Amino acid sequence: MRRALAVVLVLLAAATTDPGPARAHPGGSNGYAVITIDGERVRYRLTLWPATLPAPVGDQILRARAGDAPSRDHLLGVIREKVTLTAGGRRCEAGPGAIAETSSSAESLTLAVDFACPDAARDLLIRDDLFDALGADYHTLARIEAPGKIVQFAFTPETRESRLTSAAGGPGSFVRLGVEHILTGWDHLLFLLVLLLRGGGWLSLAKIITAFTAAHSVTLALAVLEVVTLPDRLVEAVIALSIAAVAAENLVLRPVVSRRWLVSFAFGLVHGFGFSSVLREIGLPAQGLLLSLVGFNAGVELGQALVVAVALPVLAFLRHTRWEVRVIRSASLAILLVGAVLFVERTFL
Repeated sequence: MRRALAVVLVLLAAATTDPGPARAHPGGSNGYAVITIDGERVRYRLTLWPATLPAPVGDQILRARAGDAPSRDHLLGVIREKVTLTAGGRRCEAGPGAIAETSSSAESLTLAVDFACPDAARDLLIRDDLFDALGADYHTLARIEAPGKIVQFAFTPETRESRLTSAAGGPGSFVRLGVEHILTGWDHLLFLLVLLLRGGGWLSLAKIITAFTAAHSVTLALAVLEVVTLPDRLVEAVIALSIAAVAAENLVLRPVVSRRWLVSFAFGLVHGFGFSSVLREIGLPAQGLLLSLVGFNAGVELGQALVVAVALPVLAFLRHTRWEVRVIRSASLAILLVGAVLFVERTFL
């Protein structure tokens, strides 16, 4: 009994740990690269957002945006050092690089470096070690464009290389990214946990999980395909509100199980827009988007299944003890406070 209670308290402590104001729920920080192959020339364009990166890097990006030459040259040097292109077994040489013009009004910086390869880059190996300079939780979401072929790939500390001729690598990397996204998306996990606290029997729990999965899968696809999009600030605020609302419902004495799956479905639609933030910003082309979208969504579902597999046995054990009501009320109250603070922060700050 004490061990079960300790597990719940550990989960709550982990969930309430501040991940940083600029990373509300995504899996770490992201850079977006477009790698264009044209014969022996390869252009590498990397877009970075200062608010999502460690403070020293973010400050350097802001200075480079303001025209500071040393900051610009340092960032370009990081790309030339940490991004390696190899064509036909021989390394491509990186040029000096420059800041690229962009039509985006967002506070971002796009850096461009041209690589010259010894031969036509028909078999191109791309290695990304930017994590060593930009932080271990950084990812590079890349669009690799070659004549007649477009590949998407998510570079992570565990998957640092991609070969253009290996089509199987792209979708698999997005599965991994989806798993990381849900496992580090602590606000999504809080919502799922607070749903399950008063979820009822196994049939009711299955309906709750299925409703949440179906709902966020639909809006994830709609948002990434840009059929329906919502402002990120609104989505983040409503996600926080969903956590607080369900936690408050758990504190009400009347039964809520019969309609809990409807609540799960309704707020799952909003969480889908939150999940889409990673893929929507990369601007993936339509002809390659489907596999990336399916892979990412499969990764989210796999990560969610892992969390449910851990949480359900603990909750099932508690329901056969006299601690059930106390744990549900204490956990729901703690999560309610977290959700309320997040809602205020994301709405007004």
